Amino acid sequence: MLGRRLTNQLAVNDPTLDAASAFYGMQPAAADVPKIKARLQLHYGEKDERVNAGIPAYEEALKAAGIKYELFVYEGAQHAFHNDTAGPRYNKEAAEKAWGRTLQLFKETIS
Repeated sequence: MLGRRLTNQLAVNDPTLDAASAFYGMQPAAADVPKIKARLQLHYGEKDERVNAGIPAYEEALKAAGIKYELFVYEGAQHAFHNDTAGPRYNKEAAEKAWGRTLQLFKETIS
């Protein structure tokens, strides 16, 4: 798992990737989405308006390209909700839920 833009860019640029779990990551350009071969899991904080602004276009491109994905928006969570050193932005409940989902994704997809 890498956060931010890196996970989505890795999914775009590595056709051998089985799965990727992006935490509050900026979305790739819609034109690049069809290059994705991995199963995606996308985790966003409800209060992360800057990053979340790109979700609708990303989701539309994922659907159009037939990419298997799951998208989760954690109620009350901010950007960096998974970072336990981020002070008040850390959201233990959201972090634990997102991490559990990520581990399940990897258990199902990575051999």
